[in-house]
Parts: sequence; structure tokens; C-alpha cells
Amino acid sequence: MTDSARRVAFLQEMGLGPIWSRRDIVSGTVSEFQEAPALEQVQPVPSVPATALIPTADAVQEQSVVQVTPRVSVDASVQHMDWLQLQSAVSGCRQCTLCHSRTQTVFGTGDQKARWLFVGEGPGRNEDIQGEPFVGPAGKLLDNMMGAMGLKRGENTYIANIVKCRPTDGNRKDRPPALDEATACMPYLERQIALIDPTIIVALGKTAALSLLKLDPATPVSRLRGSVHRYGDKPVIVTYHPAYLLRNLADKGKTWADLCLAMRSFETAD
Repeated sequence: MTDSARRVAFLQEMGLGPIWSRRDIVSGTVSEFQEAPALEQVQPVPSVPATALIPTADAVQEQSVVQVTPRVSVDASVQHMDWLQLQSAVSGCRQCTLCHSRTQTVFGTGDQKARWLFVGEGPGRNEDIQGEPFVGPAGKLLDNMMGAMGLKRGENTYIANIVKCRPTDGNRKDRPPALDEATACMPYLERQIALIDPTIIVALGKTAALSLLKLDPATPVSRLRGSVHRYGDKPVIVTYHPAYLLRNLADKGKTWADLCLAMRSFETAD
């Protein structure tokens, strides 16, 4: 099967059909993509310290560019760890109460020198059992999204989460991480980003976007979509979480537009 046919198969499985097809690459750069919106640079969204993380998103989309400097890690020792030291620190971490109910930590997976970094919110039940991020239906959808972009899990891609332990409610159901949980775990992700040194970061869902960009918790994903944000000098593209897309099929087209923006930003990144 050719790459083009494989990509069409990915898109058909996602229920998007031909609108997920990339046009030809001209003169070594990615040309305009179907369904990608025309973008204009407007005033930055003000950055306000977050006080909570809200999992829902509004339907009103705005375009913006946000310049963000990464937060200084609260744990200075993490800043100097290599991969083995970092993974060992995560596996034994007891910085928040999530450690009491986890089956195991979920460190991350992929190419440690990847140019593409995908960041979600935290492990769910399947991830907690298997110890790998984005497995199960949401993981399959993410693999299909990457496949449509010409990417593959583990090859020039790395997948991580804001928190490394599964957050659950009183009924042992999955929930978004609380602010204190995300804050406790962020030094690990910050060190992963420093070690990987990716060209571009794709934030999957509101929790990932708010944590990376340090925005007001009331900021909806719809306001962050369609814009190139910054984590230090790295472009950040915000889109919907695959688990959200499984519940809201109509927004898959919007996510493809976001991924098209990510591909264009990747082509022009330094």
C-alpha cells in the first residue's frame, strides 16, 4: 500500500474522508491544506496564573499569538537529570496524592530526539494498567491523526502527559488533573521537553494547553485554536483531545485544521 493510500485509509477510519488529504508539497514546503482556516495575527491573549483546570470548551473560536516563558521548575534537581534519572524519579514520585491510587506511573513514549512532541493531560485506566500514554480508543485515534500527518508513534514523535499518574474521582472514574497535581508534576514534563528539544509541541486538550501556556482557567480551547502559541522559543499548537473527539465527532474537521496549521508551522520553524 502506498503512503497516499495508507493516509486515505487513516482518514476514512476517522470518518473524515477526503478532507483529511494533504495537497502536494511544492518547492520543499507544505502548501495550503484543505479545511485549514486563513489565519491572521492579532493581539496576544493575556496570560494569567491558573487557579483551576476546567475540562470543557466553548464553541467560539478566536485567533491569537501568545508568547510564554516556561515556568522555573520548583525542583531544581530535576533540571539536571538525564533520561534514566528522570524516569527513576517519576517512578518513585510521591509529590501529590495521585501516587496512592496509581497502578504505575506513565512516563512517556517515543523518540527521545523527536521533532514532534504531543502532550495530553494524564493517564486513564488503560494507560495506568499498561504504563504507556494514549492506549485504547483514544490512543488509536491519536495514531490515526499522526498517520494522516505522515507521522508514526515512536518515529520522530514523542508522547507525554501533564501528569504521570492517573487522576480519578471518588468513584474511580477518570477526571482531569487538579491544579496542585499538575503543578507538582510539571517539572518532569519540563525536563522531558528540555531533553527532547522538539521542533514543535501539539497540546491535546485544555489541560495540556493551560499547563504549558499558563493561561486563565476560563480560557476555552476554541479561543486557543487556530493560533501559534509559544513555550519558550517553541511553537505550540492547541487542538482537541482525542478522547473528546470520540464523544464529539463533529469537531474532527476542526482538529484536522489544527494539524494542518501544525504542519505549516513545523515547515517554517527554525
